[in-house]
Amino acid sequence: MNHRTSAARFDTTCAGAALAVLLALGGWLGLPSMATALQVHAASVDSDQPDDALVPPTSASDFTASQLDGVLAGSWRSPANRARDVYRHPKATLQFFGVRPDETVIEITPGGGWYSEILAPLLQDNGHYVAAVKAAPKGDAEDRRDDSALHRKFAADAAHYGKAKIIEFDPRTPVFGAPGSTDMVLTFRNVHNWVMAGTAPAMFKAFFAVLRPGGVLGVVDHRADDGASPASTKQSGYLTTREVVKLATDAGFTLDQGSEINANPRDTKNYPKGVWTLPPTLTLGEKDRAKYLAIGESDRMTLRFTKPPAPVSDSSTGAGTY
Repeated sequence: MNHRTSAARFDTTCAGAALAVLLALGGWLGLPSMATALQVHAASVDSDQPDDALVPPTSASDFTASQLDGVLAGSWRSPANRARDVYRHPKATLQFFGVRPDETVIEITPGGGWYSEILAPLLQDNGHYVAAVKAAPKGDAEDRRDDSALHRKFAADAAHYGKAKIIEFDPRTPVFGAPGSTDMVLTFRNVHNWVMAGTAPAMFKAFFAVLRPGGVLGVVDHRADDGASPASTKQSGYLTTREVVKLATDAGFTLDQGSEINANPRDTKNYPKGVWTLPPTLTLGEKDRAKYLAIGESDRMTLRFTKPPAPVSDSSTGAGTY
């Protein structure tokens, strides 16, 4: 026991004895208010905690976790989307990326809005959610359909999507906002499409540009076996982790960490129609449907990258240091 603790306990004991005398005196003199006040103070002195003790606040991670629980249970989420939680692990994935309710988050190519149903309400009160959609050229019915569905979703429920914003980009020369203006960029199951289209390097450079120093890029995509060649996977929808890491590091990012949150060891990755053979697409229709449903959604890499912090200026020399 240190001397400070011993002294504090001695002072508390003495103070308690003195207060006992004053309480008795107050009651004898007919001063109930004095007695009551002193009793209250005596209770605080007898407490195990000092008078000025503060209750520890809820941590930021605990607060985010509780917010995510509420959003994931939200009635606005469609039953079909909720059924995919078992494969996509949204709570664990977003916690791994470090999403907070007070951040600005851009989701790249959200499709029909599976993650929009989670992120937009989570960021509604204190943050900003931006859905970046590809400007659909004439004849691209899928992109126009997804974009239209997202607009309808947001317009129909202002309580949960009223602050959400939709922006368009050209994948050949993408721009997602002012440089350094965003805390986090997220993209789910899209990198393989950019690789197939030859636009992946431009996309990753644009992610780097819009993120603030120290900002996070979160990527989930279908994972090929490590030894697979790009030629063998290009049309399958799968990518090796090595390919994605190279795209990010070539753009300036640092790989912070990978996770097995979205791994699926049942995925053999050798299907007639590539990854689209599996749910939710089930390209083969009823053919071997039970078999592919039993496998579930694809095996996926989950990678967190960071944009290096800005150099700290040395005021004495005017030079930047790292």
